[in-house]
Amino acid sequence: MRRVPAVWISEADSARLTHSEGCLIMAKRKYPTIPIDEALSSDVNDDIVAINRTAAVVKGGRRFSFSALSVVGNEDGLVGIGYGKGREVPNAVEKSVKDARKQVMRVVRQGRTIPHFTEGNYGATRVRLIPAAPGTGIIAGKAVRKVLEKAGIKDILTKNYGSTNAVNVVKATMAALSKLRSRETVAALRGVTLE
Repeated sequence: MRRVPAVWISEADSARLTHSEGCLIMAKRKYPTIPIDEALSSDVNDDIVAINRTAAVVKGGRRFSFSALSVVGNEDGLVGIGYGKGREVPNAVEKSVKDARKQVMRVVRQGRTIPHFTEGNYGATRVRLIPAAPGTGIIAGKAVRKVLEKAGIKDILTKNYGSTNAVNVVKATMAALSKLRSRETVAALRGVTLE
C-alpha cells in the first residue's frame, strides 16, 4: 500500500475541508496552500501554459469553447496554478488567472535550486525534479518550466514520465514542489540538532 502525506485528503472525504498548520486544504488540490487573504494580497504575475479549444456539434454547426491553464507567481517562492473555461479565450484566461491566485503555495528553495531530489505524480504523469549546480539553468519542458520560473527556481534538472498532458504535468510539478523540505524542518521533525 502506498503511503500518502498527511495533508492529502481521500476522495471519499472530498466534501469536507480540513485545517492543517493554518492552511485550508481541499480535495481538489494535492498540495498545501497559503491562506487565501495572503494569496490574494501577494504581488504575483501570471503566464499562460496552455489554451485548448473544444467543439460541441449543434443544429446550426459547431459551438466552440475554450479552456485555459495558467500559472501565477512572484519568482520568489510563491507559485499557483489555475484552470478556467469560457466561450471566448479572454474569458477563459481571466477565469484561470483568478483561480490560480486562490491556490498559491510557498516553495522551499536552497539558493537558486531546490534542497533535494523529489518526484510528483498526478494521473498518468510523473515529474522528477533534481537539484542542479549554479549556471545549469532550467532544463525542463514547456509546462514544467513555466511553473519553476514563477516559483523562482533558476537551476534544476527535470524529467517527465508518462502522460504529457499540460494539466497533468503542471499538477504533478506542484505535487513534487510541495514535497520539498528544508534541512531545518527535517531536523525539527526528527528532534535532532544540526551541526
